[in-house]
Amino acid sequence: YKGLDQLEAISQKVNPLVKQLRAKGISVKYDDRDTQKPGFKFNEYELKGVPVRLAIGQRDLDNGTFEVARRDNLAKETVLAEDLISKIEFLMEDIQSNIFQRAFDFRNANITEVNSYDEFKDVLEKKGGFIAAYWDGTSETEERIKEETKATIRCIPLEAKSESGSCMVTGKPSARRVLFAKAY
Repeated sequence: YKGLDQLEAISQKVNPLVKQLRAKGISVKYDDRDTQKPGFKFNEYELKGVPVRLAIGQRDLDNGTFEVARRDNLAKETVLAEDLISKIEFLMEDIQSNIFQRAFDFRNANITEVNSYDEFKDVLEKKGGFIAAYWDGTSETEERIKEETKATIRCIPLEAKSESGSCMVTGKPSARRVLFAKAY
């Protein structure tokens, strides 16, 4: 903004919006500090992890619009003031599902299934990540794997498909794969 008159006009537009968003259960911060430039503020809130940023200037005031920026994909768009509440509600859901899907895909891309102990050690050494392998369920086998490879069981997946196999170390029957990984 340029001058106190413009700040007052912006505040008259923003304050009711802040109240509406808070009434919907959305956490809102109206940053009207005049000690920092917009670029500094944008960076500050990006570092804090704020998912949606709104900006309004004189042109936006004249047009009845807001600039809406998403943190997850860095997209910006101009939204009419009357559509803003529903747009923000949509964005909050969309950003949440987008971030979840990216994390889910990343996790799945970094899980390698192995069937032998040699293959396990090879993947652990060369690729890393999570390794899905059959384990016989005994603490002795788990301890042996830890001593020999420094890898430990990270997770016994609840949603894992039910498949039987044999433990990669002992050859004993196993009802499911578990996830191993090495801590760095």
